[in-house]
Parts: sequence; C-alpha cells; structure tokens
Amino acid sequence: MVETLLHIKDDLLRETLYKVTDPEIPVLSIMDMGIIRDIDIDIEEKNLHIKITPTYSGCPAMDTIAMDIKSAVEKIGYEAEVELVLSPAWTTDWITPQGRKALEEYGIAAPLSETQDKLALINGERIVKCTLCGSTNTKMISQFGSTACKALFQCEDCLEPFDYFKCLK
Repeated sequence: MVETLLHIKDDLLRETLYKVTDPEIPVLSIMDMGIIRDIDIDIEEKNLHIKITPTYSGCPAMDTIAMDIKSAVEKIGYEAEVELVLSPAWTTDWITPQGRKALEEYGIAAPLSETQDKLALINGERIVKCTLCGSTNTKMISQFGSTACKALFQCEDCLEPFDYFKCLK
C-alpha cells in the first residue's frame, strides 16, 4: 500500500489523507489501515481518482470514508472521484507499522501472522499480548468482539478485557 502511494509529491495532500480516519477506529488513518489502494493525480487540474478497498466486502463504513475523503481533499483545493475496488481483497498485511502501533495504543491488539492467529483463535494458545500490561497470559472470551473482525480477549494478569484484530488474508 505505502509503495503505491509514494508518488504523492504534494505534502499537504499526503498529510490530509493521513488525517482521514477509519470511523470504527478513529485513531487509525485510512492510509495506515491500507484502505487507499491507489491514487491517480492530475496536479494541473487538481483532480484525484482514488481507489479504496473495504476491510471486508460488506463494510458499512465505506460510503462514509468516501465522503470523508472527498470533503478533506476539497478543503485543500482538489476534486476527487472515489472508486470502491474489491480485488484484491483487503488484508491485515496492509496495515502499516504506524497503524499497528496506533491500534495497540488505542487498546486493540494488532493482528498476528496467519499461523499465530489460528493458534490463538482455534488452539487457545496464549500469544495475544494484553494491550495494557503486555502479558501473553491472555484468553479468548469470544470469537467476536466489538466488530466481526475482532475477537474479545481478557488478560489473566491484570484482568483487563481487550479486542484483538483478527488476521485477515
């Protein structure tokens, strides 16, 4: 994701897009989430064609995200067409390191690798770190947390409940 967007030479445009957040996780920008897949920029005309991919195909937040993108870039003088693309499907691999850190600081455990994810969710292995104390002495309470893409965990050391963002491939 980040590599496809390196051609954004307009610093204000890049900064603006990093300020548009995911409505369900307001500390996470759509850039860090990997929702923006590509941008065609016509600098002279100040027109953008932005392709976005939902975190899952039925995500109800995509219309809001598209409107938020258009509103944000209009404030800095751009017009934007936002296109929803479903292929390739979004994956948690597209979350940037900065995005993973923001998730953790917000209290949502960042996704593990696909193999580790299965070990934690199916085998009950204690490898998901508590976002409060950092312990891996955690257990899954429910396969589903505040949204379908998260599972609810609890730390058995500090007793804090927290969401774990499931690995999606």
